[in-house]
Amino acid sequence: MFDTMTLTKITAALCGALLIFLMGSWVAETVYHGGGGHGHHAEVVYPPEAEGTDDAIAEEETVDFAEILAAADVSKGEKVFKKCSACHKLGEGENGTGPALYGVVGRAASASDGFAYSGAFAEVGTWTPEALQAFLEAPKKYAPGTKMAFNGLKKIQDRANVIAYIDSLDD
Repeated sequence: MFDTMTLTKITAALCGALLIFLMGSWVAETVYHGGGGHGHHAEVVYPPEAEGTDDAIAEEETVDFAEILAAADVSKGEKVFKKCSACHKLGEGENGTGPALYGVVGRAASASDGFAYSGAFAEVGTWTPEALQAFLEAPKKYAPGTKMAFNGLKKIQDRANVIAYIDSLDD
């Protein structure tokens, strides 16, 4: 059944298929990878008018919080406060997991009666709108060591709305 000629033909067919496969692989490598080396790393070149743009961006990011607070929407602040209501109460002297927020604007940072504050608030001073804004942006960054697990409100408008809402409750 198998003679030497049949075995030679089968071996030649396998070698030919392997050769075609290797040639196809080499052609594909050349076409898709440009044929040699891995190229050079790109280097970013800024046009001359772009110099100093980092300073311009930093100036744009510095906004006057008083202006944003003046334009704050109390009803939107009430909606955003729902995130806070899991731990904080708005009634006078009603502490929850967190201290009562009634009259917090203008109050000393660790002055809610009956609430045990962490030592992180000893240096905060008074809760001005600006201090509340900075705290609500990133609580753990503003008062390292705070027990508050909330990550903060990322949008400055949300922070202003919440502060305006809380401040509106105690006239």
